[in-house]
Amino acid sequence: MAVFTTVSPEEASALVQRLQLGTLVDLRGITSGIENTNYFVTAEREGRRTEYVLTLFERLGFEQLPFYLHLMKHLAGRGIPVPDPKADASGEILHAVCGKPAALVDKLRGSHQLAPSNVHCHQVGAMLARMHLAGQDYPRVQPNLRGLPWWVETVPSILPHLDGAQRQLLEDELAFQRSHAQSPAYLALPRGPIHADLFRDNVMFEGDTLTGFFDFYFAGVDTFLFDVAVCLNDWCTDLDSGRLDEGRAQVFVAAYQSVRPLTHDEVRLMPALLRAGALRFWISRLWDFHLPRDAHMLKPHDPGHFERILRQRVETPWHPEP
Repeated sequence: MAVFTTVSPEEASALVQRLQLGTLVDLRGITSGIENTNYFVTAEREGRRTEYVLTLFERLGFEQLPFYLHLMKHLAGRGIPVPDPKADASGEILHAVCGKPAALVDKLRGSHQLAPSNVHCHQVGAMLARMHLAGQDYPRVQPNLRGLPWWVETVPSILPHLDGAQRQLLEDELAFQRSHAQSPAYLALPRGPIHADLFRDNVMFEGDTLTGFFDFYFAGVDTFLFDVAVCLNDWCTDLDSGRLDEGRAQVFVAAYQSVRPLTHDEVRLMPALLRAGALRFWISRLWDFHLPRDAHMLKPHDPGHFERILRQRVETPWHPEP
């Protein structure tokens, strides 16, 4: 993520020693993303070097973070490949660095697959379903903090920055989603902890083998179908046009259903949730683009990308094949 808070080697070294991970060897800021401060941390213990990711949370507070960190612990304990937060001698996995809440987690092996094929989509779909099932007995509860209430709160602050056609699209879609969220079918959709941000740059592969999901700091309890829709809007979408690649989308959903079959209502409501996923990220990118915070190495994403996706999902609804 972008570097909003500068962490000195001395501060990073103190954390590494407190967690009994050895001696700090290297500290490098990570430029991708726009929510938190992230660094790669390399530590050496008994001649062996290990890489970690240090995250300082810029918007989330100490009271919210246990949900995310313990969810990662929970999933890791059930065989889902996610970064495991490091604990101090007392077992605490939420720390303080530079006066801000922080966590140090394992760095996953491999690299991003930014041009996914059917092979990659199949693996992500199946693992997403495994993750949803593994999280069903997670005891902590926290809503998706970037869900509908946040959209309603945020839209008025970004409307003045849009042209007439954009304002119309945003207001119309928000009204549609508010109405849809009150429908009995939507309220009955299966729910549980979801990732809510599982884009191509939040999954790692070694070759064609998936090695893990990471960046759970938008996670929350919401519909599983919303998680599927967010993935389809990224993993199975042409980045230039915003069109859904139906071949990849069908492979993704089929792989998901091989682990957790979708209900009849989930299949029926897929078009509305694809629109919801596009709206969520259009709003957040507009907000970050027009109302940015100061940060070193900040690279805000183009809001137009999700505007194109939303228009495509409205114009061309998609249902998975039976």
